Amino acid sequence: MKISSDEFRGLEYKSVTLIGMSGIGKTTLARRLPRSSWFHFSADYRIGTRYLSEPIIDNIKEQAMNIGFLRDLLRGDSIYIGSAMTFDNLELMSKFVGMIGNPDLGGLDIDEFHRRQELHRKAEVRAMLDVGEFVRKAHSIYGYKHFVNDASGSICELGDADVLAHLAEHTVIIYIKPNEKIENDVIERQVQYPKPLYYEPGFLDLKLNEFMKQENLNSTSEIDPNKFVSWVFPLLAQHRRPKYEKLASEYGYTVLAEDAEKVLNEHDFIELICSVLDNPEQTPA
Repeated sequence: MKISSDEFRGLEYKSVTLIGMSGIGKTTLARRLPRSSWFHFSADYRIGTRYLSEPIIDNIKEQAMNIGFLRDLLRGDSIYIGSAMTFDNLELMSKFVGMIGNPDLGGLDIDEFHRRQELHRKAEVRAMLDVGEFVRKAHSIYGYKHFVNDASGSICELGDADVLAHLAEHTVIIYIKPNEKIENDVIERQVQYPKPLYYEPGFLDLKLNEFMKQENLNSTSEIDPNKFVSWVFPLLAQHRRPKYEKLASEYGYTVLAEDAEKVLNEHDFIELICSVLDNPEQTPA
């Protein structure tokens, strides 16, 4: 929503969506708000526990069926496989999304990787379209005064205008924009500790071809999954940067990551947001 600082301060129930690259500090910022009054909606948690829960469990069952002892127990309904995913432990979802590459190194073949990527995209769209209802439930059911949507780093890749319109209708969208140093720090962490990611299909196919030519590979099954993710992430950050900026310009506002890092409490958070509400045209480019 577009709103003035006076209007935002006066809202009895404040609702904010935080967007930006993975690792930029959205979750850290959300957790600096008092848990007693702010409902923390985690996009990744909602995706994993609601919309990817069945594919995730099916994937675990497929692995278990390769073990005779477990196969017999599963087929006899003697054991139950469930998820223990939490806000702080989304390893099951990460394992399901996976990385493309050599199966001996834990990689997925190209068709399966594309299938899981599309499942993730659809799940993220549905999770974001849940935000309006969760804003309502946060107030009417759980008794929270305010709401913060901790969006996934891939929100700018969904290609779904309905999602952005929905978020803008129900929340103030805030893009956390990194300076060069902060962005490089985020990139370096991902390069050193690669993790599964969602990619826009056209970008993925283009970069896969570039990587395979560079490494003189004939098949995606020859790819070292970690090496590809480490190689592609700086390019992904560059690819997403203008998308975040366009999204913020059309639907919300931009704050600097170095300013977001200074937020220690609810007062600081509200002041940070209000600092850009009245002068969006002066937001740093």
